[in-house]
Amino acid sequence: MDELIDILDEDGNATGRTCLKSEAHLKGLFHPTIHVWFYTSDGQILFQKRAHDKDTFPSLWDVSVAGHIGAGEDIIQAAIREIEEEIGLEINQSDLERIGTFKSMHKHSETLIDNEFHHNFLCKLEVPLVKLKRQESEVDDLQLFAIDVFKEKVKQDKLEGFVPHAIFYYENVIAKIEKRIHPIR
Repeated sequence: MDELIDILDEDGNATGRTCLKSEAHLKGLFHPTIHVWFYTSDGQILFQKRAHDKDTFPSLWDVSVAGHIGAGEDIIQAAIREIEEEIGLEINQSDLERIGTFKSMHKHSETLIDNEFHHNFLCKLEVPLVKLKRQESEVDDLQLFAIDVFKEKVKQDKLEGFVPHAIFYYENVIAKIEKRIHPIR
C-alpha cells in the first residue's frame, strides 16, 4: 500500500517534506520505520516470514513486526498500529521498550532504493504463538527461534533465509534481549 511518509536527511533528522512511499523508494529518500522485536521469558525471539510477493526480501525471516511510519504519525502509535495489523496483538504503550534507532540502506534495484531509519523496540510476548493472527498480505508465517540458536547463526554469519540486516544490528538486538531474560549477565 502506498502511503504518505515523512522524509529525513542522511542523519535521520526531519526535513519537513513528505512524499509517497513509492517515490521515497524510487529516489532513495530516507524515511522512518518501526521495528518491534518480541521475545519470550524462556529465551525465544518471534520472527515473521515476509510474504512471498513482497517487493523487498520476499519469503525471508525478519523482525517480529516492521512497518513505515505515516506522515506526522507518532512513532509509538505507529508501532502499536503495526503490531495490531501484522500479528493481531493489542498492546499498551508501556509494553514497548525503545532500544535505539538504526540507519539501513538497501539498493534492491535501480527503481527500489530503501533508505530507512528503524526505530527499534522490544516487547515481551505474553501470549502463545497460536493466539497471534498474521496479516496474510504481509506475513506468510510466524515462528519462535531460540535466541542461542539465532545468536550462533549471527556469530557465524550464516543467516541464509533471514533478511540481511547488518551483523551489528542483529548483535545489538540479541544483547538487548539477553539483558531482559538474563538480567544478571
